Amino acid sequence: MKPRRLISFLRGFAALLFVGVAAHGAPLKVVATVPDLADFATCIGGDKVEVFTLASGKEDPHNVAIRPSMVTRLAQADLFIEMGLGLEHAYAPALLAESRNRKIQPGCPGHLDCSRGIAVRDVPKSLDRSEGDVHPLGNPHYNTDPGRMRVVIGEIAARLSEIDPADAAQFQANAKQLAATLDAKIVEWKRKLAGKNIRFVSYHPVWPYFAERFGVQPAGTIQPKPGIEPGPRYVEELIARMKAENVLLIVKESFYSDRLPRQIAAATGARLVTVPIQVHATKEATDYIAFMDAVVNAFAGKE
Repeated sequence: MKPRRLISFLRGFAALLFVGVAAHGAPLKVVATVPDLADFATCIGGDKVEVFTLASGKEDPHNVAIRPSMVTRLAQADLFIEMGLGLEHAYAPALLAESRNRKIQPGCPGHLDCSRGIAVRDVPKSLDRSEGDVHPLGNPHYNTDPGRMRVVIGEIAARLSEIDPADAAQFQANAKQLAATLDAKIVEWKRKLAGKNIRFVSYHPVWPYFAERFGVQPAGTIQPKPGIEPGPRYVEELIARMKAENVLLIVKESFYSDRLPRQIAAATGARLVTVPIQVHATKEATDYIAFMDAVVNAFAGKE
């Protein structure tokens, strides 16, 4: 190779080497579908990650509006994290396809479906559109159970460690600390709800995992079937049943209207509380611990 060409080659090689080193030193770009997962990724990844969330937390997590900026973020992402179980089916698959980012597609190391290690509830025995917005893989709202979310902490730490082995020790240490904090809070939350014999009606079937963990008892939903709004006859029947069974709590998820819940509360004398179902859904739910604090306090009557 002629000297001039050799110098040009070496300069180009040095430039590529510099870019490679810079890219290696840059934070991993992580895109999470919901704020709960973004909060965990931030806590575990620390300064080694840059986290973007598709959902703001204030909307119905089943129906998140697609924005062009989301495609750009996904195109640049090293890791995509979702709740799974069909929670994000209305927007995530289309965004992933549009991103054209091969490394974050399902089945690749850069794609993490956090439901894979979860004991799932309410898997339908048959699929029938007349039953409303049924999730074929089961109820996706397992974020309301901090015990199951402890599994998610381990999943995120393991995947970050796989993508960035050099920082694996830091990821594992951060995950261990987060899990310990969550374990202590679970004990506290159970103590707050113990012995209260709480029976409640919610707007949407969000709470089976929470109920299983903390011993509260679902007594029906304002929606007769998931995603289907009730008619007058159903509301009358629900009011009669609540009176007969002495159900004294109505839980309204924050993104639903309070018109019907107020009507039912007035007719039954039940206490009505508005609760977040994810991080950032309300001003109190600033992170996952604060979100669960708000939920537990609302159920316990300490909001």
